[in-house]
Amino acid sequence: MSDEIHVRTATPEDFQQVMNLASQVSNENGLFSPTLDMVTNEIWAALHRQHGIVGVIGDPGEELEGFVLLRVGNTWYSQAEIIEEKTVFVSRKFRSAKGGRARKLCEFSKKVADDLGLPLLIGILSNQRTRGKVEMYKRVFGDPAGAFFLYGAHTGAWSKNGQTGLVGEK
Repeated sequence: MSDEIHVRTATPEDFQQVMNLASQVSNENGLFSPTLDMVTNEIWAALHRQHGIVGVIGDPGEELEGFVLLRVGNTWYSQAEIIEEKTVFVSRKFRSAKGGRARKLCEFSKKVADDLGLPLLIGILSNQRTRGKVEMYKRVFGDPAGAFFLYGAHTGAWSKNGQTGLVGEK
């Protein structure tokens, strides 16, 4: 891959590589043990552009460096559509490399929202490196419109008990 970091729209051929990243993000930052069927359904639909899209960094057929999963849904009180960022994740292997991968994935999200003319709902639900993530999101998106609070749980705690991988994964 060239020195310039590019986010491309993932295709169904990227499924296994995106699932590999999904397993990494759930191990690192998930609240609960992930269920393979649920993760598979979310990613598969988005890869097929069924109410969603996946942006990835990396060439087809090679290890992906990061991804963003976006899904089109509704708020609880309206049928108006909104884009929900489900996750932005850069593999640990590529976090210290130059290029601003997380920022590029966020910019991809903004472009999708602009192209579709829909609002983008994003958030940071993490107990790891949260302050830095918030500052980066402020630079990309502007001031936040609220905050998440987590009571009775800690992100990534489930995988610290020796469990990793997607539940149901073979």
